[in-house]
Amino acid sequence: MNSNTHTQPAQPSLPRSAGVNLALQGGGSHGAFTWGVLDALLEDGRIALEGISGTSAGAMNAVALAHGFAQVQTKGQGDPREAARQALASFWNGIVTMGALSEAQRGPFEVLFGRAAGSDSPAAAWANAMTNFWSSTVSPYQSNPFDINPLRKFLEQQIDFEALERLDSLKVFVVATRVSTGKAEVFSGKRLTAKAVMASACLPLAFHAVEIEGDHFWDGGYSGNPAIHPLIYNCAGRDILLVQINPIKRSQLPTTSAQIMDRINEVTFNAGLIAEMRAIDFVKRLLAEGKLDPAHYKDVLMHRIDGGEALEAFAASTKTSISASLIQSLHELGRTHAKAWLIEHFSSLGVQSTVNIKQDYLDDLRVPVKPGP
Repeated sequence: MNSNTHTQPAQPSLPRSAGVNLALQGGGSHGAFTWGVLDALLEDGRIALEGISGTSAGAMNAVALAHGFAQVQTKGQGDPREAARQALASFWNGIVTMGALSEAQRGPFEVLFGRAAGSDSPAAAWANAMTNFWSSTVSPYQSNPFDINPLRKFLEQQIDFEALERLDSLKVFVVATRVSTGKAEVFSGKRLTAKAVMASACLPLAFHAVEIEGDHFWDGGYSGNPAIHPLIYNCAGRDILLVQINPIKRSQLPTTSAQIMDRINEVTFNAGLIAEMRAIDFVKRLLAEGKLDPAHYKDVLMHRIDGGEALEAFAASTKTSISASLIQSLHELGRTHAKAWLIEHFSSLGVQSTVNIKQDYLDDLRVPVKPGP
């Protein structure tokens, strides 16, 4: 070989797989968008999942996915990704089936996955507790004294929680809000039960608070939607992929009572996420400036898949529907955005964040990190 011949250095190839932790927001029937995202990620096959944190509908997506993994582990054979895809499809198809029931039966489903249409319907009576709480005088303890909720039975039929307890290939975290303190409570392992998931989705003016181990819990969205810290402290991987379905920003001023209530809910249920993003940004800046020991503080790499303007085109009122057409449209939208994200950002996994936390989540008056003495 001619010693004067110069060869180009080999280009690094894309990793064959990448470890990722998932953070799944709640958002009623818009959780079907998350189903689509998960479906595409599992189908792609390059994403190795380590942990999942979910709230409300995000918690249900999380346990449905984990159910598939657990079934394969129990049987000792099969493709866990494909089993997870089937479990997610079974769960959401079940939700659609519930939408075809009589209004009295589907009322609780439409509260969790959206408000019911028709102000005089039995289902709307459930919904009014959530959407018209400022004028409501009837609590769920009065309107539903026996705490009848077919969601519990449906969830227990769909998910094998005993198998989830034995699952060792995937960590699952479900977040609820402790009523007495307002703090987030993380349920995982042996504590991850149907009750815990119901607590994560417990809208306080629609359902009785869920009692677990002598304490009472409401919807996890009040304290973490989703909670990211379990993935930081309990998982080894640096990459966290947020599936966001509640918009941070809206350009139009809400003026009707329904629009105002929808925006209040969005702001309320995004507050915990913004607080965690602020903390992540602060730690990342301290690490970058050499003020923290990287051996003790993780430099988290944040990523996000959301529907953007396409998802915002679905009015907040679409969370009122669990119709087959809406669920399937959201599922396909989620798949489309996940595939586009994989094409654009897969190579960044393990390398760099693909979310600008300052621009997307923080105000313009970040407190600077002061130099040391």
